[in-house]
Amino acid sequence: MSETTEMSGHQTGANALERAIDAFSRGEPVCVHDAADREGETDLIYPAEAVTADAVARLRNDAGGLVCVALSHEVAEAFDLPFYTEAVDHPAAGDHELGYDDRSSFSLTVNHRDTYTGITDDDRSLTIRELADAAGNPDAADFADRFRVPGHVHLLKAAPEGLAQREGHTELGLALADAADTDPAVVVCEMLDDETGGAVTPRDARAYAARHDLVYLEGSEILDVLGE
Repeated sequence: MSETTEMSGHQTGANALERAIDAFSRGEPVCVHDAADREGETDLIYPAEAVTADAVARLRNDAGGLVCVALSHEVAEAFDLPFYTEAVDHPAAGDHELGYDDRSSFSLTVNHRDTYTGITDDDRSLTIRELADAAGNPDAADFADRFRVPGHVHLLKAAPEGLAQREGHTELGLALADAADTDPAVVVCEMLDDETGGAVTPRDARAYAARHDLVYLEGSEILDVLGE
């Protein structure tokens, strides 16, 4: 099947958002492109609660970027998780000129305490699911008792006002999670092109989504409905 044929059946707009929310509620990933004038990247995004070892392998092989878990601001605050730049006393942590945003969402890196090295697909999937479980009831979770720092799963902390304040994959993914009534923890991973080494183009990301029966969304499609 040609790329053009695959893409012709792809549904966009409000229907795509509805399909994405439904997919998320079933534990399935979606592809989200933030914006051409932002990072210009498409992330493969999963509800963290549904991430298995096979899902981590897919993120490694089909996406190839950094596997991160984005937590809502409220959950991160309950766990006393800082923005990384606020936690590190080093000159390199200041004076960022990102070009696409005012601040990075990175927080700490963690492993679940029941993992061994923390990097295997089994270990990372365990850490990710346990993060989702903790995020589902943050007031009852003893974060330091369940996780250790540093680790192999990068945490992202959402902006305090969510999409009203920042329009990154962190906030876009968490908006989907909220709409799908899943735990406020999502896995995001940039999709990279093996030939160029850069981000996959929106066209190629759409084709990937069509081949694997996944939903592809532009960030604007999420913002138009869930960003209010």
